[in-house]
Amino acid sequence: MPMSELDSKIGVARNFISANLPILPVPSIPEISLHKAGPQSGLWRLAEQDQEFGSPYWAHYWGGGLVLARYLLDRPDAVAGRRVLDLGAGSGIVGIAAAKAGAAEVIAADVDPYAVAAIGLNATINGVTILTVLTDLTKGEPPAADIVCVGDLFYEAALAERVTAFLDRCLARGIEVLIGDPWRAHLPHSRLRLLAEYVVSDFGATGAGSKPSGVFAFEIQNAPAKPGR
Repeated sequence: MPMSELDSKIGVARNFISANLPILPVPSIPEISLHKAGPQSGLWRLAEQDQEFGSPYWAHYWGGGLVLARYLLDRPDAVAGRRVLDLGAGSGIVGIAAAKAGAAEVIAADVDPYAVAAIGLNATINGVTILTVLTDLTKGEPPAADIVCVGDLFYEAALAERVTAFLDRCLARGIEVLIGDPWRAHLPHSRLRLLAEYVVSDFGATGAGSKPSGVFAFEIQNAPAKPGR
C-alpha cells in the first residue's frame, strides 16, 4: 500500500478512535489510561469501510499486555535507561509502561495501521513519547534494542512459531526478552523462567474477565544431551 494511503488510513483511524472509544483507566494499572472499545463504539463501521480491517486487538485489554505493563511499573529497573522494543504492541500499553518506567527509547511495532493510530493517541494521553513502526519485525533481524517486550503473542500456533524464532535472533544478539502471557495454548513453556504473576483483566477470559497471568524471561534453548553423557 502506498504511504499516502497508509497515512490516510491512520488519520481516519485516529479520528474514529478519538470520537468513539472512550478514555478509561486500565484495571489494576491506574497509572495508565487508554482508548477502549465499548458496546457503543461501533467498530463494525471500520470493518464496513475497510476490507482489510482485521481483528481490533488494539481496542481491548489483554492479559499478557496488562501483566507485563504492571511488572514494568512495579520494577522500573527492568527498563530504566534502556532501549525497549514493544513487539506486536496493540494498544501500546507495554511501551507506555516502559516509557513511564524510564526507558531511554521505546519502539512500538505492529502490523495493523489501526494499532499504530491507537498507540499514538494512547501515548499522548499518557504523556510519553513512543516511536511507532508499521511492519512485521518477525520476518527480519531485530532492530537496535536492549530489551524486547512481548505481550500476549502466543495465542496462535503459526504466530507463536514466528515470534519464537525472532526472539531467538534477539537472544543471539544479546537482547534481553520479557514475555507477558496468561498461559495461552502456544506459550513456549520450556524456554521460560517465571518472574512474577498477577491477576489481570483479559478480553479473552470467561466469567469475571480476569485471570492469572505471568511475566517470564525468555531464555536460550539448552542443547540436547549427547548419547552416553
